[in-house]
Amino acid sequence: MNPESCPDCPGTQPSHLTRRSFLRQASGTAGIIAAGGILPAGAAELKPKATSETLVKSLYDSLSDQQRAAICFPFDHELRNKVDNNWQITKTAVKDHTKDQQAMIREIFMKLHSEEWAQKVYDQVEDDSGIDGFEGGSSAAIFGEPGTGKFEFVLTGRHCTRRCDGDSVEGAAFGGPIFYGHAADGFNEGPDHKGNAYWFQAQRANEVYQMLDGKQRQTALLDKSRGEHGNKTIALTGRKEGLDGIRVADLSPDQKAHVRKVLADLLLPFRKQDVAESMKLIEAGGFDNLHLAFYKGENIGNDEVWDVWQIEGPNMIWYFRGKPHVHTWVHIKQPA
Repeated sequence: MNPESCPDCPGTQPSHLTRRSFLRQASGTAGIIAAGGILPAGAAELKPKATSETLVKSLYDSLSDQQRAAICFPFDHELRNKVDNNWQITKTAVKDHTKDQQAMIREIFMKLHSEEWAQKVYDQVEDDSGIDGFEGGSSAAIFGEPGTGKFEFVLTGRHCTRRCDGDSVEGAAFGGPIFYGHAADGFNEGPDHKGNAYWFQAQRANEVYQMLDGKQRQTALLDKSRGEHGNKTIALTGRKEGLDGIRVADLSPDQKAHVRKVLADLLLPFRKQDVAESMKLIEAGGFDNLHLAFYKGENIGNDEVWDVWQIEGPNMIWYFRGKPHVHTWVHIKQPA
């Protein structure tokens, strides 16, 4: 398959050249980001620790009128809710901002993830952006006005849609639908997904499948998944029964416990407050109402380690599509 024509990742696929080693070396001397901008190393204790939200406010305040015209929108703009596997929310790349602004955008992104995972996730975006790197392959937008009411910062790129809303979007984990993925070992990954940052999540889910008995497997294993269709991919049904796969209510206690381990692995890359909000909303929709499905028609290597699978409930979808490489669609909302 010609990767440039693949519907999974529209647009030209970048090479896997990165500037990761350069950025890591530079970060040791460039200092750290705080709410007020760039500070020299060792000065962090002089100011309160910055959060993604305070950095969005600092970024917004630093923008010129011309920059605001390019990347700022009303809070209720329809573009705020968009999600896709490879897209640019504005025509202004991160690299088009000043160096200080670029550093703030990087730090906003980093702080949306757990301390253990922030660098791994950043490296994944670097890998998937090719020679353009994070700064050249990503773009950001700000909706509303930080500090005066509702706002949301959205960062997009290849295999990346992330949000920072300061809980402005009520009843929505992560501030709305997000996307993550990785093409670590070429566009068409092998069954072992060598080097993929997120393949461990599928391995955990497949452990649940191995625990199922024959009848349960018949219910859980289906042919083809929902596929990828932009925002339609993460549409929620509100249904507690009759979704794809096996209902958690029909699992044994030890199988249910392993499903919880799957959820923990799915949430592992993200910051604590987003993890807590996600689990609160999932529990509100009913843990027993979740359904776990695997798709044999989209298996790589005919090895019965299912590359494509999902967890779906009345108010959430976590769709892991590991063919030809990992694409993951996430949407968790307060029950209707």
